[in-house]
Amino acid sequence: MSDLFTDSGLANDAPRPLADQLRPQTIADVVGQDHLLAKTAPLGRMLASGRIASMILWGPPGVGKTTIARLVASHADMEFVQISAVFSGVADLRKVFDAAKSRRATGRGTLLFVDEIHRFNRAQQDGFLPFVEEGIVTLIGATTENPSFELNGALLSRTQVFVLKRLDILAMEKLLSRVEAEKGVNLPLTQDGRETLMRFADGDGRYLLNLTEAILAIAPPTSPQDPPHIAMNAERVAEVLQKRAPAYDKSRDEHYNIISALHKSVRGSDPDAALYWFARMLNGGEDPLYIARRLVRMASEDIGLADPTALMIAGEAERTYRLLGSPEGELALAHAVVHLATAPKSNAVYVAYKAAMRAAKETGSLAPPAKILNAPTQMMKEIGYGDGYIYDPDTDTGFSGQNYFPDGLKRPVFYSPKGEGREAQIKTRLDTWRDMRNQT
Repeated sequence: MSDLFTDSGLANDAPRPLADQLRPQTIADVVGQDHLLAKTAPLGRMLASGRIASMILWGPPGVGKTTIARLVASHADMEFVQISAVFSGVADLRKVFDAAKSRRATGRGTLLFVDEIHRFNRAQQDGFLPFVEEGIVTLIGATTENPSFELNGALLSRTQVFVLKRLDILAMEKLLSRVEAEKGVNLPLTQDGRETLMRFADGDGRYLLNLTEAILAIAPPTSPQDPPHIAMNAERVAEVLQKRAPAYDKSRDEHYNIISALHKSVRGSDPDAALYWFARMLNGGEDPLYIARRLVRMASEDIGLADPTALMIAGEAERTYRLLGSPEGELALAHAVVHLATAPKSNAVYVAYKAAMRAAKETGSLAPPAKILNAPTQMMKEIGYGDGYIYDPDTDTGFSGQNYFPDGLKRPVFYSPKGEGREAQIKTRLDTWRDMRNQT
């Protein structure tokens, strides 16, 4: 099959990047995506059937989206046409579709691969629809962004979405072994150096091979029969390689995934996981004040009256960060993360608030009972305002049991504490008051 190198018009003896030299030539060569490509997996079954449907490949960089698209085209014996949404416009698309129509007339199909398809606007995405529906092109779009947010519903309804995973350690180890087999050498790395190299790649196969190429240029390899004589350990690898920033986009899908992980770790009372995701957000360049605001929300929504100090501590952590800034103020946020994660949890107030809001909307403009209304004028007293009101602190128990809901409204129960933390005492008190109210 053709490849990116030869398609570009370069001579066969021109220098080729390692990632291009090791580009998979068959589906079986693709690493790390067995959940899609195995014979019993969704894409594997599609290839076996010979009926290739339009699809969206969603996954992080360097996991094989372009390679898989090329291999699908080769497997189906279709013309492979690649464009990038970053560099292509309407005129480019028109040329592609015209050529596909002509090709179809000769009995040959076209597989159109659109890299970064989420970069096309909604109108441009709509432009694919008639050509996909008529079978003029089979579309494979690649995106690093959540298709649910970035692609038209109409386009999604005509494609299957396949999710590619970042490469795990086993998959990256396979790539390094292929490098050694291809070059006939041992990589000049100790075991911890090898592990550091893979950790730097952060699940990106293309980046792993680029880093490996840099290693080979710095330290001469040895033959497979001999151990590396200048083996680079973890410290040396870290010294000579530039570790890229972790994948984190403050306005995109990864941002919401990680804040969700932080929130759920706090809610699930796991301080270690909560600190991990907190650190991931800071390392990714997140605004600490955004994290502080989210912590205040967690204290209010998930902890509530089970530990009233949680809301105060979250608020004080935010104030401390404003006072000290980074990095000193981040420790206060870490204190809040751990306190919230280890606090007893209750969403009873949150549930009660939503229920009260629904009831308020449903009951309209019902007036309060007259007896609890103030009567600053004689006329108001004469029509019953304040008549029969009991001042609770004057009772023996400090509780009168009188009704504060509108007359005629069956008494609802919004707040039901679960008995966690401080709410255990509140629950006991409410149960007592409920019994007293029923006796009045």
